[in-house]
Amino acid sequence: MSGTSSSVAVIVLAAGAGTRMKSKTPKILHTIAGRSLLGHSLHGTSGIDPEHLVVVVSHERERVSAAVADLATALGREIAIAEQDEPRGTGDAARVGLTALPDDFDGTVIVTAADVPLLDADTLRGLIETHTADGGAAVTLTSFIADDPTGYGRIIRADDDSVRAIVEHKDATPEQRAITEVNAGVYAVDATALRDGLSKLSTDNVQGEFYLTDIVEIARDAGQAVRGFTVADPVLVAGCNDRAQLADLGAELNRRIIRRHQVDGVTVVDPATTWIDVDVTIEPDVRIEPGTQLHGRTHIAADAVVGPDTTLTDVTIGEGAHVIRTHGSEAVIGGDASVGPFAYLRPGTVLGVAGKIGTFVETKNSTIGDGSKVPHLTYVGDATIGEHTNIGASSVFVNYDGVNKHRTVIGDHCRTGSDNMFVAPVSIGDGAYTGAGTVVRQNVPPGALAVSAGTQRVIEDWVVRKRPDTAAAQAAIEALGNASAARDKDPGPA
Repeated sequence: MSGTSSSVAVIVLAAGAGTRMKSKTPKILHTIAGRSLLGHSLHGTSGIDPEHLVVVVSHERERVSAAVADLATALGREIAIAEQDEPRGTGDAARVGLTALPDDFDGTVIVTAADVPLLDADTLRGLIETHTADGGAAVTLTSFIADDPTGYGRIIRADDDSVRAIVEHKDATPEQRAITEVNAGVYAVDATALRDGLSKLSTDNVQGEFYLTDIVEIARDAGQAVRGFTVADPVLVAGCNDRAQLADLGAELNRRIIRRHQVDGVTVVDPATTWIDVDVTIEPDVRIEPGTQLHGRTHIAADAVVGPDTTLTDVTIGEGAHVIRTHGSEAVIGGDASVGPFAYLRPGTVLGVAGKIGTFVETKNSTIGDGSKVPHLTYVGDATIGEHTNIGASSVFVNYDGVNKHRTVIGDHCRTGSDNMFVAPVSIGDGAYTGAGTVVRQNVPPGALAVSAGTQRVIEDWVVRKRPDTAAAQAAIEALGNASAARDKDPGPA
């Protein structure tokens, strides 16, 4: 037997329709913690650095194959695709996967499923060590003790406690259904034994399919060793069949991710309302407030505070920054900067060290320099703002002419007034000021003051004459009367 070979291949079964998800999206492309189920599976299996990695596809094969190609690029390795023309059970899917391996491959073949997202490299290494120890086995299966074994294949043990067979739930007798040790659906199989076993499968069962589980009994009948690898933590081999299980596995994975960050020195005030994707990185002494979601490849440097009620995707946060009640994506926030509350950072936002993006501010494709502030009620789009500049409240960077986007450039140490419109393309030089209510349509030289408002006009009694029946008119009449009475009482110097 060649089970002691150091060569390992992995076959991931991803051909099922996943009808219980009741979704247009293939089951294995549904996501938890920022990755698809397929993505989790391929990250886990790639962790053991197998010589060959094969994904068997059938249902929605174009979409699934495209996802596999993207994952191969992300993982930096080759992943072969084997197409199953007609789903005829796990045994037939494994047979299709085996055709993607070299004919002379004689090592260990791991067979697993794409809907087992928490299966990790350490568990797979344990399975391989059990399989190859003491001369190796023909087949080693994983099992766990289920609180409710309904639907699982039952593990049938021999008198010597070795594995005799796996009986699917639909084919099990009442006595067998009482067994709580169940099949986890992950196998380590000697390549020669796998080829032999798959060639002997039949469809003589309730579902009329080729069961991969039958290779256990075939190996036993041939006098070959069959071992069991019992997983103490059932979640690591838990599968996903419907939306409820998807949510349960997502919550459990999130709990484990948060726990890992807490152990590494991150304060998570309320784990129950905090969600962190698997690829998020957080340095020690970060504080995560309640109601925060961190997605994608968000990175948070030490001593930063994020939240409450903040959602960030692919955002980089510098050391000591504060981000409060903010929604942001594909943005960079400098160290000691302040963002929020109620800020919206769109892709391309870069905020410098000790900068500020304040309340009800939206930014997009803009760089805001060190120490510069956009405190409140402002839209900054397609702009470059220098260092130590202050943008007045209620300003708008008018970047779109209906056809093209244009850029505004504001220099260092500028002070722009409230309610300004910057009609791009336009630039404001270093040290320049603008007055309140200014519409900036022309470039402003360094150190200049730009104003666009005309002389203020006051039209006496306009409201009384033009809106005579309104509450405003009545208030004005009363105020004018009071003012007149006051003058009559104290007419002032003669």
